[in-house]
Amino acid sequence: MAVKLHRCSNQWVKFSAHPCWKVQKALDEQGIEYELVKGPLRKSKRTELERLSGQRDYPVIEFADGAVYREQSSEMASRIRDGKLSEVDRPQQAG
Repeated sequence: MAVKLHRCSNQWVKFSAHPCWKVQKALDEQGIEYELVKGPLRKSKRTELERLSGQRDYPVIEFADGAVYREQSSEMASRIRDGKLSEVDRPQQAG
């Protein structure tokens, strides 16, 4: 399942409390292929993320069909590690 991971541009931040890293690490651990889409740090600059997902928080997973998935990063990572990413209720892309 190829997906896009929309995350902050601070890709060097790799500690367990960082939301973007938490989800990226879970994808890596499960061997899920993804395209990394680095976005702006400032929320005020995240207009494209808001257009895509309806909100301005990272991380966001975008599926090949255009649907998006966003929860708290711990919940996202848990779902990924449980092998249930494909079971996400995927509302269609906003806009």
